[in-house]
Amino acid sequence: MSRTKVVPIPVMGRHNVNAYLLLGRRPVIVDAGTPGSGRRIHDQVAAHGVDPADVSLIIVTHGHIDHFGSAAELRRLTGAPVAGHIADLGPFRAGRVREPYLPTGPMGRLMARNKNLHMRVEPFEPDVIVTGETALEDFGITARIMPTPGHTAGSVSVLTEQGDLVAGDLVANSFFGLVRGRPANPPFHDDPLRNLDSLRTMLDLNPTRLHVGHGTPLEPDRVRRWAAREHRRLSRLEAAGRLRARTADETV
Repeated sequence: MSRTKVVPIPVMGRHNVNAYLLLGRRPVIVDAGTPGSGRRIHDQVAAHGVDPADVSLIIVTHGHIDHFGSAAELRRLTGAPVAGHIADLGPFRAGRVREPYLPTGPMGRLMARNKNLHMRVEPFEPDVIVTGETALEDFGITARIMPTPGHTAGSVSVLTEQGDLVAGDLVANSFFGLVRGRPANPPFHDDPLRNLDSLRTMLDLNPTRLHVGHGTPLEPDRVRRWAAREHRRLSRLEAAGRLRARTADETV
């Protein structure tokens, strides 16, 4: 059994927006970055000694444009198929996120005003449609795609055999990755309670480290302590009728 190595690919800043390169028998890319970043990801893959034409799969963790913005471009550059969850087909096919954004705090409320988050990007149709837990051995890595809904309906993470969890926006570093190693919500969640449930389900699998879309890797025990505090906070908001979540019939 070949060990899967997780290599961060910075897309914006040093850690603000990350894609990932998973190295096993064949390379796999997780997330496709912001619009126009396909060439940057392609070139960073090559800089790690990997022929981009050898990439077996591009996994998009969810339907926000900082994660699927260059999926179509990266598919053209590598020739690799793209995988995405069926519940986020709407954004993928439209090239737009579900709106309005539902901020998790002040950072999200500020970012929601950024016109770049409301733009339309090049749409794509996933070649591999994920509907449940999906083994990746056929693509050359000992890992599984794990549905982790809540951030968006179709959010997924990737769990390697060694316990590395490539978690997308299941959790983030504080202030959009600026405060390293400190767990926090990303700026937006479609369903905060459902996302927290997905996070705790993944933590129950005892990952060794969480590799996130915004920031540096997080230690599981620190995330567990944060998740317990977050559960209490969300429970208070829910009891007060102040917790907002996107309904199932809200579409792009």
